Amino acid sequence: MSTELSPQDIRILNLLQQDASLTTQEIADRINMSQSPCWRRISRLEEQGLINRKVAVLDREKLGMDIVVFATVSLSTQGRKNLQDFEEEVKLLPEVTECYTMTGMWDFMLKIVARDIRHYETFVREYLVNLNHIGEVHSHVAVTEIKNTTALPLETQL
Repeated sequence: MSTELSPQDIRILNLLQQDASLTTQEIADRINMSQSPCWRRISRLEEQGLINRKVAVLDREKLGMDIVVFATVSLSTQGRKNLQDFEEEVKLLPEVTECYTMTGMWDFMLKIVARDIRHYETFVREYLVNLNHIGEVHSHVAVTEIKNTTALPLETQL
């Protein structure tokens, strides 16, 4: 890592991961620091790109999005251009909340959120399989969510 983080920086990042709505004063109070130095540290962390954005994490189930599917995708033909084409197209699909290139059997792993299984089926038939270079799509429907966090494991990694 190119950026050295102090224990106070890590505490600030952990607090922001848990609740980005905390004020600078609230954060400063929790880490026993005055507000101005705390604000400067947060500003520096933002300038360094360690804090990308501050967002609200929504409850998908309360919003009626009951299905999470992990879809593995293999392209019909390999090649840098085909990979790039797929990546640009999949970024435009709002149901796809995460997309990763993979090693092994599949080229990509997608996390897809849908209202219900019918919505997912429609999404696959009308959008996903119509993307350029799609070879195979295998769906893995999540049954029970055991853990879902956006927090990075700072204590064990830094």
